[in-house]
Amino acid sequence: MSDEETVRRVRAAQRGDTLAMAELLDELAPYVGRICGPIALDQGPDAAQETLVAVFRSLRSLKNPAALRGWVRAIAVREAVRLAQRTARAVPADLSTLPARGDPQLGADIRDVLDRLSPEHRAVLVLRDVEGLGERAAAELLDIGVGTVKSRLHRARDTFRKAWTS
Repeated sequence: MSDEETVRRVRAAQRGDTLAMAELLDELAPYVGRICGPIALDQGPDAAQETLVAVFRSLRSLKNPAALRGWVRAIAVREAVRLAQRTARAVPADLSTLPARGDPQLGADIRDVLDRLSPEHRAVLVLRDVEGLGERAAAELLDIGVGTVKSRLHRARDTFRKAWTS
């Protein structure tokens, strides 16, 4: 969908057009799922649902409809981290039990590594490596310092490297 169409749809939804709101939420659902899934893991669908509910409730507060995706991304990251933290493990998992890099179940391997990372590390990885945001933008979204983003990103990537080479 074009940016102009999205802006038109946002404005219509903000005025109370329920069809425009439904179309907007349908358009955003896959995007939200791609953000929430890798951060919240098993809680990803719940985080995506919470994100869409928050978008539905707060859309009228969005001042610049052209900034919709960035605004939704911020909500999705916040909800995914919140739900992931709620179910996070108290003790970090032992990464030495991970399968080798050549394992045919690579998707499961990646999921397993993500499951062993903290929600904060998963969030930084998703924002930097999936969404392509810069360190400053990721820091703003997560409400942390740029140095903290760099540190978390380094630790998360280091964890992946160690898992694949062990």
